[in-house]
Amino acid sequence: MLSNKRIQELELVMEFEKVEECFKEVSSWIENVGRKRLKETVNLDDSLEMLLRAQKQFKEFDLVASEYCRRGQEALKKMNRWEDFSSVDVQSYRLKLQTYKDQLDEFCTQLDETRHRVCETVRLYEFFDKVRPGICCTEEGVKS
Repeated sequence: MLSNKRIQELELVMEFEKVEECFKEVSSWIENVGRKRLKETVNLDDSLEMLLRAQKQFKEFDLVASEYCRRGQEALKKMNRWEDFSSVDVQSYRLKLQTYKDQLDEFCTQLDETRHRVCETVRLYEFFDKVRPGICCTEEGVKS
């Protein structure tokens, strides 16, 4: 039994090394591109026109970012079996895996929050653009 468990651990290590390239690529993209683009989206413009332009740019970025998130999550699914192993030899790989998982989870959450914020901000600006003419006319009627 001990021998079989050791063989399974070695197979898992070999599998990890194959999947690690995907993790490194996703991690590198998140750090070098993804986080920077999310930070750029923090300050949204004041006009509806500029906001719609920013939304379009974000949607293009979102497609790419979502693909990286999907690839990272698929790679993590391949490594789900790591939780069953607790030997010292596997521990360093589990730590690497947890680091990748934490980074991916944080980025995907930030992406979702930014997507929601951009969408809601656009909806709010569109609402105000529709309501503003009525408010101005009402104010002028009240002043007369």
